[in-house]
Amino acid sequence: MQTATIAFDRFNQLHDDACHERIRAARARLGEQAVLLGHHYQRADVYQYADLTGDSLKLSRLASQADAEYIVFCGVHFMAEVADIMSKPHQKAILPDLAAGCSMADMANLAKVERCWRELNEVLDAEEVFTPVTYINSAADLKAFCGEHGGIVCTSSNAATIAEWAFAQRPKILFFPDQHLGRWTGYTMGIPLDEMMVWDPDLELGGLTVEQIHKARLLLWKGHCSVHQMFQPAHILKFRNQHPDGLVIAHPECSFEVCKQSDYVGSTEHIVKTIKEAAPNTRWLVGTELNLVNRLAEEVKPEGKIVHFMSPTVCMCSTMQRIDPQHLAWTLENLAAGKVVNQISVPQHEAGLARLALERMLAVS
Repeated sequence: MQTATIAFDRFNQLHDDACHERIRAARARLGEQAVLLGHHYQRADVYQYADLTGDSLKLSRLASQADAEYIVFCGVHFMAEVADIMSKPHQKAILPDLAAGCSMADMANLAKVERCWRELNEVLDAEEVFTPVTYINSAADLKAFCGEHGGIVCTSSNAATIAEWAFAQRPKILFFPDQHLGRWTGYTMGIPLDEMMVWDPDLELGGLTVEQIHKARLLLWKGHCSVHQMFQPAHILKFRNQHPDGLVIAHPECSFEVCKQSDYVGSTEHIVKTIKEAAPNTRWLVGTELNLVNRLAEEVKPEGKIVHFMSPTVCMCSTMQRIDPQHLAWTLENLAAGKVVNQISVPQHEAGLARLALERMLAVS
């Protein structure tokens, strides 16, 4: 028999040390019933408990392969949706704090994307001309939209591979919600900047002329990551002036100008791999989320490598920060008591279409 839900109020004022004790005790009671997935951007006091870690692509694969009854996602809402979509019917995806969202994902919603599609149909036959591609940092209904319209999902790890697939289907791409990842991907594929247009969903025809829509090979949704927009070319210039032998690596969610001035550009997995495999005693400037950079700096310090955070301003994924020891302890104690809390459940029809787009991605990448 299930017990009553343990109220979060009992945990909200708990000291972190007490939370950690209760997390360890609840995990021991759960055993293999639960698996914890942790994104690279997760705060250190929660990340330490993750059984499996990685970027969005890796975690998508891991979610589809997990055997545990409970998939506890220490990340943000869209990641837990992916876990629910890709997991087995008996499994339950759980997000310790339902307020852990993604500001970028919120910049594109289904109503606006469908209106964009209708407006494109007034200019061209969208179904024949555009392949819709959504970044994994998006809601499940946008993944379902792509599944329904012959589109696909991408991550920062596989964006170029996915774009090649998309262009093989149709001559143009509608890419949402992150314009910067889309632009950098197009640039690395040799697409001229004047053939990549920004679609502003709050303006008629995205603020574009009919001629611009005809010319564009890649339509970029007007969206961005609030963390990665903090990094500026001036930060790179200052670093290079102070450390001429230093190396710069940035995430493709950074602006085009930052990516252009970096020595390396890639996903979080790429950033971690590149720096870990670099020669000892090298110095790096890194343009991505602070928790990852701090963790990486500590891991490579014994090799004499020095890792700098690109921005002088502290900027981290504030919504992912909501997954704290208090929420994790509350979640695990409820599960250990037989009560499921904060389950993420994507409607069946929507999940089926979204799974189609995700499975296309996994097959292609």
